[in-house]
Amino acid sequence: MSIDVAANPVRQARTLPLRQVLPAILRDPVRAILEIGRASGGDIVRVNLGPFRPYLITHPDHLQHVLRGNSANYRRDGVLWKPLHRLFGESVMADGPAWEKSRKALQPVFTAKNVEALAARMAETASEGIDELAAPARSGLPIDVPSAMARIVNRVVMRIFFGDKITMADAERLAPAFDAVGTSVIFRYLLPFVPYRVPLPGDRAFGNALRTIDDVVVPLVDRHKDRPGDGDDIVSVLCRAADSAGGGPKARWVRDNLVAMLATATETTAGALTWLWPLLQAHPEVAARLRQEIRQVVGDGPVRPAHVPNLTYTKQVVQELLRLFPVGWLFPRMVVEPEVLGGVLLEKGETLVISPFITHRMEAFWERPEEFDPGRFSGRGSSGRHRYAYFPFGGGPHQCLGMHVFMLETQLIVAGILSRFELVSCTPEVATPQIGASLRPRQRVEITLRPLPRT
Repeated sequence: MSIDVAANPVRQARTLPLRQVLPAILRDPVRAILEIGRASGGDIVRVNLGPFRPYLITHPDHLQHVLRGNSANYRRDGVLWKPLHRLFGESVMADGPAWEKSRKALQPVFTAKNVEALAARMAETASEGIDELAAPARSGLPIDVPSAMARIVNRVVMRIFFGDKITMADAERLAPAFDAVGTSVIFRYLLPFVPYRVPLPGDRAFGNALRTIDDVVVPLVDRHKDRPGDGDDIVSVLCRAADSAGGGPKARWVRDNLVAMLATATETTAGALTWLWPLLQAHPEVAARLRQEIRQVVGDGPVRPAHVPNLTYTKQVVQELLRLFPVGWLFPRMVVEPEVLGGVLLEKGETLVISPFITHRMEAFWERPEEFDPGRFSGRGSSGRHRYAYFPFGGGPHQCLGMHVFMLETQLIVAGILSRFELVSCTPEVATPQIGASLRPRQRVEITLRPLPRT
């Protein structure tokens, strides 16, 4: 299948030369990739990185085709997937039969009906996690944001989706390990053509983190793989699915999927929440409107799932947060069979680089793309927007299973914190991203909170 051939005769994509690209990428990879995307104006461009020359795909029409229209021709494979494959293996983060089996097993956990049934427990558990912010808030002590957000998210995820089969002590071991994985793959992303027999900076840290993760997850699998029980938590669901398949490396498959779900359910959510506080500090008008809505809807009591439909501005804030800092910022794909896209012939085996972070910040598709403006997600602000101009959770068959959980959980946590505390300060006011498996701030992010008086 091919598209646009009549409208755009087959041509060579514009190639950005190595001498132009390499210094910028070595200096600031995220900024360099963003500028390349902006300069493309939505055209397909090829980035010369020496032996590795991926195509950058940014136009919503092309994204829709790759992620949805002909997604089978663009697989999660190739050199940019290798760092993650070492972590996730043959799981829901893979492709082909392993992905199909994993998604089929996990999908019932994330249906709207099941998430709705879990919402009250999610709200209560998030509130318990937020309780831990009270002591430093009363004392006026700074709070390390990534650690605080991770503790709250971990509490919710471990109790609600893992049935407390992972203790909070083990969850606190996993959080820094996943964080280390995210940062240790930087050089593997920048130099994807270097074989793994050649050591790069970060390889040792990755290995140490992987051992920590397996020290927690492998014994968990061993305890439950032959006695999954009838629970609806992720561990039980995966063990039952592996058992029903009969034979095969079921322990490894369960391990791979547990690691994938732990990473995507904790690391990405906590990471996204970390970006919120510098943005609110830099935009007091947004913070004031957000506080006002939460106060009107929630009042003095705890945040309940019934409040969420009325937290419309809170949802817009989260959506705009994900526009600027999407939880998955890079979606590589490998071409399975030759195809013409945007007038460019993509050969078998070529790598495509897709990035919501880039498309979300391009003037070709967004007005004032660098501004933090939640109003752009109001009903009027969203009118006429291309479906694939905004895709923080991907799209098509590989769209993130947990996106509805993420939105619910994030709104509950944001509303829970701001219904009880005032944001006094945040440092830095402007945080800048560094490359990794997910985007994270270069700077240490700290907030100071003050308890709100109860009426």
